[in-house]
Amino acid sequence: MALRDEMIHRIRTAHPDARVELTDLTGTNDHWQAVIVAPTFTGLTPIQRQRSVYQALGELMHGPIHALTLKTITPAQAEAES
Repeated sequence: MALRDEMIHRIRTAHPDARVELTDLTGTNDHWQAVIVAPTFTGLTPIQRQRSVYQALGELMHGPIHALTLKTITPAQAEAES
């Protein structure tokens, strides 16, 4: 499974119904930007949201992923931004 697909799979396993947008910032599959919109983020602080994503990605954060920029928001926040 490609790294992008594995990342999306792990995030969606931890956060069902999440909308995940991943961007490879360098073209080398090690620097990523993720925008994740998930109802499971409701009631969590930004730090708790980010920790849950890092936990979902597990050992990928110690290997193929060198850098990850996160934007973690709820569906209500996403709607307010549009």
